[in-house]
Amino acid sequence: MIDYFLFQIFPYIAIIVFLLGSILRFDRDPYSWRSKSSQLLRRKQLIIGSILFHLGILVILAGHAVGLLTPIAVFDALGISHGAKQILAITAGGIAGVFCFIGLLMLLHRRLFDPRIRINSSFADIMVLVLLLAQLTLGMLTIPVSMHHLDGHEMVKFMEWAQHIVTFRGGAYAYIADVALVFKAHITLGLFLLVIFPFTRLVHALSAPVGYVFRPYQIVRKRAT
Repeated sequence: MIDYFLFQIFPYIAIIVFLLGSILRFDRDPYSWRSKSSQLLRRKQLIIGSILFHLGILVILAGHAVGLLTPIAVFDALGISHGAKQILAITAGGIAGVFCFIGLLMLLHRRLFDPRIRINSSFADIMVLVLLLAQLTLGMLTIPVSMHHLDGHEMVKFMEWAQHIVTFRGGAYAYIADVALVFKAHITLGLFLLVIFPFTRLVHALSAPVGYVFRPYQIVRKRAT
């Protein structure tokens, strides 16, 4: 019953809260939709930590999305074996995880040990970093376990689970009922992060200034004298 709730029901709860919570926050309190930057303090540490964290997390998220949601038939058609995909995921995910881990530690250290930043940080600001660090740590701990399943068949279970969830098919939880506990903890904490996403500074991730790259030129004229 625990597996059924966590991996069959809870994913939909998390997705609904994520979507509705984000929409309602943007509609009702748009001025709180920001990252609450403290870039004027310890700027160098912020820049280095932020670059490492964002570089790592973007690679990790992209890898998870492609690895879990791409139909198995596509990999088969491309001639990519489950084992090769597993090794690629371990290698790329491990490197990106190290970058992300170092960046997170720098950001957390900066927020906790600089008195000026600490006093202007809310409980949620610190909690988010701690939870992200815990989630990343769980993800890194899955690598040694995955090394014992280099044939890739264990990863297929997660692909089947994720694809059953996004296509609203029943029985998704059964695919990962027998996987290692560290994987279950990693998935559960990831879903919990989706739940709290709309209520924290994480919402700024949905406001990437992509349009800035394609904006039209500004015409600037000298003031008439």
